[in-house]
Amino acid sequence: FDKEGAELLFSHLSLRAGRKSTIITSNLSFLKWQDIFHDPVLTAALTDRLTHKSHVVNMVGPSFRMRETEEWMKGNAEKMVAQN
Repeated sequence: FDKEGAELLFSHLSLRAGRKSTIITSNLSFLKWQDIFHDPVLTAALTDRLTHKSHVVNMVGPSFRMRETEEWMKGNAEKMVAQN
C-alpha cells in the first residue's frame, strides 16, 4: 500500500463505521500492519477503527489451500507415473 491507498482505505472504513458490516481477512497480525501501511499513526487509526465494536477471529492451524495443493500435486504425480 502507498500512503494514498492507505488513506483511501481508512476513509472508506470511516464512512462504513457504525452503519455497515465489514469483513476483512488477513494472514498478518495487526502488529505487522505497520509494515504494510508504512505510517504508524494511520495504521493505529485503521486498526482502532476496525476493532471498535468488532469480533476479531484468530485462526491458527495448517493452511487448507496448502493441503489441497499438496493432494492435487500428489494426484497429478501418480497420474504421470501411471502414464509412463
